[in-house]
Amino acid sequence: MLTDLGFLTGASARMQSAAQTTRNHRLLVLAAVLLVAGSWLLWSWARGPQVTTVAPLRGTAAEIVYATGAVEPVRWSKVTSLVRNRLIEICDCEGKTVAKGEVLARLEEREVRAQLDELKAREELAKRELTRISQLLDRRIATPQAYERALADVQQVQALISAQTQKIAEYTIVAPMDGVVLRRDGEVGEIVEAGQVLFRVGVPRPLRVVAEVNEEDIPRVAIGQKVLFRTDAFAGRLLEGRIREITPMGDPVAKTYRIRVALPDDTPLQIGMSVEANIVTKEKPNALLVPAEALQGKTLVVAEGSRARRRTVETGIRGTHAVEILSGIGENDRIISPFPPDLKDGARIRPAAAPGAAK
Repeated sequence: MLTDLGFLTGASARMQSAAQTTRNHRLLVLAAVLLVAGSWLLWSWARGPQVTTVAPLRGTAAEIVYATGAVEPVRWSKVTSLVRNRLIEICDCEGKTVAKGEVLARLEEREVRAQLDELKAREELAKRELTRISQLLDRRIATPQAYERALADVQQVQALISAQTQKIAEYTIVAPMDGVVLRRDGEVGEIVEAGQVLFRVGVPRPLRVVAEVNEEDIPRVAIGQKVLFRTDAFAGRLLEGRIREITPMGDPVAKTYRIRVALPDDTPLQIGMSVEANIVTKEKPNALLVPAEALQGKTLVVAEGSRARRRTVETGIRGTHAVEILSGIGENDRIISPFPPDLKDGARIRPAAAPGAAK
């Protein structure tokens, strides 16, 4: 038994020694890793952060005003109902040519027609009464005042008949102009409200864009300026127009002014499309441009070797994506973009050209 106990005690000591060796080995490996990581961090810190740089480019500087709008014909009209009633007839004319005065729809008119018949019956009675009074007047049995009252009754009923006839005409909806039915809304049997738009009739060409411009931007907008359009329907395609009209009075609630932009006859834009409009208010060719994101006010950062240098520049036209630089940098300078707000003047950097940038 003593021999077995000694054997077990020796084996336990050897196992503890092996475990200690393993722990020491792991500590050495961890220390080596930390040493390497610390050395790499110290080396990276000494070299400075990596920054992307771009070169200034020559191009056209453009100052723009943004607006949103929709495409519509120059000549068109909304056709609405003037009364509330049930729709009993509507033309199958969407996309078809119609003439001015052509019937497009009819509303239920039985009630107003019955009222007209009643007025005509009253008119007949009033006329007979007028004839009777006239005969009595000739025989000097009736007075002139009685004749005048009978005549006034006839004239009153005739005025009511004229008004009722005009009211009945409102139950028939007609085309307000020669053109094409651009859109039809409404179905037989539904109740039409007064003022509800049932048709849009117009001439398909020429087209224009009606857009809204914020009131703070309208002083820079003028008739004749070029407008560039963007729409999902024609992504990547250059679409242009020219400002033709500017509404003199703005909308005090929306704080916008309406402009109308003429489109060329061959425009692919279609009636009703929504567009984003970029109004070119100022343009300058062969300008020195830097990305707008590289500037903070009138300050940008230039990479001079492995050092960052802040420079104050004079700017010109400011566009959405690029800014014109009048002085302060040259075409061979490398600009850090985007602007690094935490990078101090003279700090170490590791410049790297932006993907796709000119080198």
